[in-house]
Amino acid sequence: MRYVTCAATVLLVAVVAVAGDPEVKQAKWPSVDQLPAIAELPDPFLRPDAKRVQTKEEWPQQRKELLARLLHYEYGPLPPLAGKVTAQELSAKDFEPRLAVEKQYLLKMGPENAVQTHLFLTIPTLEKGPFPVVVTGDLGWGRVKPNIIRRVVERGYILAEFSRVEIAPDNAEKKGVYAAYPDYQGGRLAAWAWGYHRVVDFLLTLDIVNKTHVAVTGHSRGGKTALLAGATDERIALTVPNNSGCGGAGCYRLQADKSEDIAAITKNFPFWFAPHFTDFIGKIDRLPFDQHTVKALVAPRALLSTEALGDLWANPKGTQQSYAAAKEVFDFLGAGDRMGIVFREGKHEQNADDWNVLLDFADKQFFGKKVERRFDALAFPEAAKGYSWKAPK
Repeated sequence: MRYVTCAATVLLVAVVAVAGDPEVKQAKWPSVDQLPAIAELPDPFLRPDAKRVQTKEEWPQQRKELLARLLHYEYGPLPPLAGKVTAQELSAKDFEPRLAVEKQYLLKMGPENAVQTHLFLTIPTLEKGPFPVVVTGDLGWGRVKPNIIRRVVERGYILAEFSRVEIAPDNAEKKGVYAAYPDYQGGRLAAWAWGYHRVVDFLLTLDIVNKTHVAVTGHSRGGKTALLAGATDERIALTVPNNSGCGGAGCYRLQADKSEDIAAITKNFPFWFAPHFTDFIGKIDRLPFDQHTVKALVAPRALLSTEALGDLWANPKGTQQSYAAAKEVFDFLGAGDRMGIVFREGKHEQNADDWNVLLDFADKQFFGKKVERRFDALAFPEAAKGYSWKAPK
């Protein structure tokens, strides 16, 4: 067995500020009833002083303000910084001879290494690295299917699979980060996003990893988590939520037929969010942002949403509308070609087609490869825009 230690205090310099940032700290956050009612998707360019952002140079501070607001009202804060992440190598074997090797690690982090998760790395061996890496936190549902893993490594990518439910359980039990940090009050999505960040801490210590080409993905609740992880860590170059719906790439204000809304998601999974997020049930027009705001926080880094038209619960129509609103920010920052959305027929899953789209988009973003695929074809061209504001010229 081999142990590797990485100093997260060095690697975390690019992780963005959270709600406790002194530059954005509020003396007291307004209650839901004190917030103004906004029927349309809120303007992400509107500053706290009621003036609008006019230049790119103003965006970093605006981004901090938006993130602080979003974490306070919806997700809760991320857990404290981890200090050091220790990796214990458990095994190494051929995934497929002359194609890839598979290594299994146990990552330990937090106070007295109290938070742990297993990590599988499947590393190409046909070429010499460093390689781009795709991280998924969905290991708790089982390994990615072998045919998909094979495709990932054939395309020259490392696949990193960890279990977000080892970071924090998918229930109200006080285990994982909640046991390690007894005073922590953030929701599971924030805790799981923190888990993605800790995996990135470790990956960035490896010579085989291309440190500027880190992508994160996840399906359903894992997609919600991946989106939040990408929005809160600037080391992540590409964020790809899959069928993430409500609380992810979807939309709260613009609900299509049979789509999940805030009442449904907080009834079934109240522990995913900040404790007071339920205050917005029946008052969603008072939410001072919507999910286009989360997407905007990724800009100008790359963002791709992969969606299934048959997955009505995940609100594909509303996802397209929040995509359009977030793209205003990407275009404003000169990064319009770094944002994409792809719809397919089918159901609620992350299948081989979704992974192929992810790899095509990554090839385009990371290496400038020409890809015979559109990443801006809209499935609902007749859908209302959902907002009246425009990006500043």
